[in-house]
This record gives sequence, C-alpha cells and structure tokens, in this order.
Amino acid sequence: MGIRYIKGDATSPQAAGVKIVAHVCNDLGGWGKGFVLAVSRRWKEPEARYRAWHRARAKNGFELGAVQYVQVERYVWVANMVAQRGIRPSRNGPPIRYDALDRALESLGAKALELSASVHMPRIGCGLAGGRWDRVEPLIERRLTERGVAVTVYD
Repeated sequence: MGIRYIKGDATSPQAAGVKIVAHVCNDLGGWGKGFVLAVSRRWKEPEARYRAWHRARAKNGFELGAVQYVQVERYVWVANMVAQRGIRPSRNGPPIRYDALDRALESLGAKALELSASVHMPRIGCGLAGGRWDRVEPLIERRLTERGVAVTVYD
C-alpha cells in the first residue's frame, strides 16, 4: 500500500472511518502561516491546544519530535507534529528537522494503528518548513504505509 495523492483540501479528509489530519508545527509556539490557517478555519481546538501545550512546555514534553493529538470531531483527529526548528532558514538550512519528523511520524503510525485510522496531510514539511518531498516521502512510507496505515496526501 503506497501513498495516495489527490487534489483537494486535507482539512476535508476523503475517507470512511476514523481520520487523522497531520501537519508540521514549529517549536516556537507560533501558529499563523501556512496550512495551520486552514486547520484553524475549520476547527478552533488544535490551535488553542498547541498554544497551551507550548506555554506549559517546561513540564509537558513539548519538544522537537513530539506530537499532540486533538480530537476535533467524532471521527476526526488533528496531529500537531513539532518538526520545525524556528520559522526561518538558518546557516543550518531550512527549519524542517527530518529526525524530529521521523520521530513524530513513528508516533503518528502507532496512534493511527491504535485508532484504526487513515492519515491525511498536505506535503508536510515542504511549505514554510522548507523541506524536500524526496526526503519526507520515504519517512512517511517507513513509519506509516509500510505498517499498514492508509495515507492520503492532498495537493
């Protein structure tokens, strides 16, 4: 089972059953550009929970590679995956951190299997985070599709 690519909006996941909408967040507590705006237009809880998670970060596991799961509808969850260091490119390259994304996707795979859920996402890490799809796609395949999780990527 490979990744399914379709045209559409990942905040309107096209599948039956339980669905997880996954996206990449930064480690600064910032939520204001990119795909998160579409998430916030559809549901208020993911942004509010992410900001509260970041505010209390000294004692709650908020760090690169961590994932926060927010149930937004009976059969829909949002996965806030912290896989972006800051918001601007630095001398170390773009904000995406592939090692953190890999850890987040490993957690996402386990959660999807636990919920018997499919996963829906834009091309995560490749917009404002500055990542390259040829590095992200193999992580998704290893952590999700090879474990039997159905994944749809929305363009």
